Amino acid sequence: MPTKMLRIPTADGQADAFAAFPDRGERHPGVLMYADGFGVRPALREMARELAGHGYYVLVPHLFYRHGPAPVIELPEHIGEEARPRVMAQVMPLIQAHTAERVLSDADAYLRFLTTRPEVAAGPVAVTGYCVGGLLAMRTAAAHPGQVAAVAGFHAPVGADGPGLFSGLTAQVYLGHAEGDMTPEALRDLNRSLDAAGVGHSSEIYPGTVHGFTMSDTDAFSASGLKRHWDRLLPLLERTLGGG
Repeated sequence: MPTKMLRIPTADGQADAFAAFPDRGERHPGVLMYADGFGVRPALREMARELAGHGYYVLVPHLFYRHGPAPVIELPEHIGEEARPRVMAQVMPLIQAHTAERVLSDADAYLRFLTTRPEVAAGPVAVTGYCVGGLLAMRTAAAHPGQVAAVAGFHAPVGADGPGLFSGLTAQVYLGHAEGDMTPEALRDLNRSLDAAGVGHSSEIYPGTVHGFTMSDTDAFSASGLKRHWDRLLPLLERTLGGG
């Protein structure tokens, strides 16, 4: 599985990024993958390689490049409950500094870069994200309705911007929520907002999961939750982009 470390030109400098893609000569549909707040690290690179193995060019940018190349903060191999408060105290200021204006400016740069890679097929792309990356994925899809055919978010605060965000979406949407993050009542309200905006979507709670369930290097990890994530994400990409 070929992988590359890349630098993406942006309005504010250059973002380092990780890319994975199939070991075949033809072009493949592009997927922009936004990491969670802990950033690009072995667990995310493994997820990118897994997705690339299904026939996609996967680009994972370092979100907080304005603060330095990844890793901006030192992460333990496993982010357990003992380490989490220290790590979160360092991560939260980075997330707070990553304003909506920065998100949209970076999204323009990431998509421009992704769609001009020689390994990426012409046509629409997909965006997926985890935790805060899921919100960034939704913002990206809403800002690029003619370019993003599918968007997925997992254990993500996708309602943080209010229902107005959904009015710009033309992409097919899939959302997988942690049971610890989302009550059935809140899910019903979210789905009503998506329906009211005319968004084609599937949105569900993963039973028995807590926030961060896809991340194999944290205590939140759920093997069944990660499998269900792939079982939902891959068909979405196949329907909207086709396989590589």
